[in-house]
Amino acid sequence: MPRPTGRVLTLLELLQSGGTRTVAELADRLGVEGRTVRRYVDQLIDLGVPVESVRGRYGGYRMAPGYRLPPLMLSDDEALAVVLGLVAGRRAGLTTAERTASETASAKIRRVLPKHIARRLDTLLEALAFTEQPGEFDTPDAGVLLTIADAVRHHRPVSIRYTDRDGRRSERTLHAYGIVAHAGRWYVTGKDARIGEDRTFRFDRIADARTLPGSFEAPAGPGPEQRVLSGFATAEYRHEVTLRIHGTVEQIRARLPASVASLEEYESAAGGDRAAERWLRVELRAERLDWLPPVLASLDRPFVIEGPDELRDLVIALADRLTSYAAEPDRQDSP
Repeated sequence: MPRPTGRVLTLLELLQSGGTRTVAELADRLGVEGRTVRRYVDQLIDLGVPVESVRGRYGGYRMAPGYRLPPLMLSDDEALAVVLGLVAGRRAGLTTAERTASETASAKIRRVLPKHIARRLDTLLEALAFTEQPGEFDTPDAGVLLTIADAVRHHRPVSIRYTDRDGRRSERTLHAYGIVAHAGRWYVTGKDARIGEDRTFRFDRIADARTLPGSFEAPAGPGPEQRVLSGFATAEYRHEVTLRIHGTVEQIRARLPASVASLEEYESAAGGDRAAERWLRVELRAERLDWLPPVLASLDRPFVIEGPDELRDLVIALADRLTSYAAEPDRQDSP
């Protein structure tokens, strides 16, 4: 049975998780009576922990807003989740411009953990391996990220200094709809007020962000993540490819995700069933076409190339090579 001190610490942890907790709820979680809960609360108050009493039908106890308790208290599962989250975020490139921030945060958390938990985390991290090596990512400035996040929340225009992929610099006024993390990079999507069209910007190319007076109405329709993916699929590239593929949405999306290609109905299906096989029109843009024939082959579905002719020639060339490889007998050099 837990000692009274252990129950007091458990009570503190429950209150730190946020919201108002009723006496009945706390008593049930701690396995004690209501009057014992009140006694534990008094002990926390005596220790200087600002626990507030909330009166009324749905009253109880809560932690005073803005209170931070040192030292940090984490359960085994919470410590594991935080440290692994920092490791995964660092490997995925989802960090701020301060590249050491996740490392120092991880070190601070581990420094206040009990030794037995720290040892278990070290053991896990030593045993953990990733199938891909971490890449080099251009990370956003923390100040820019927070400024734009505040503009998104309050629907405020924001002025940004941006450098595009060709090295051209410009100052833009952006009505930011949302921030999206995708494939190891941070993006902000919104309306470019100067041209009146939706645009997506990479955070690592934004040099400065300033909130401007005024406000705007967020548009209805697709969310920020869908806008970013659609923007990728319709971006200007050298080749415009149009296909018809017979299969389900899931089969096609397994090889041509929304960030690469757009899908639309070519042959109607009853009720719009995504699992029903039918002809779907696929459109995408690409700088190069040599990667597409293997992708189409891996789909193993009937398809028709509407354009360009260069893609059709590449598919035929791939088919000829595979046929020649399969037709050749097994040859071994004689000793």
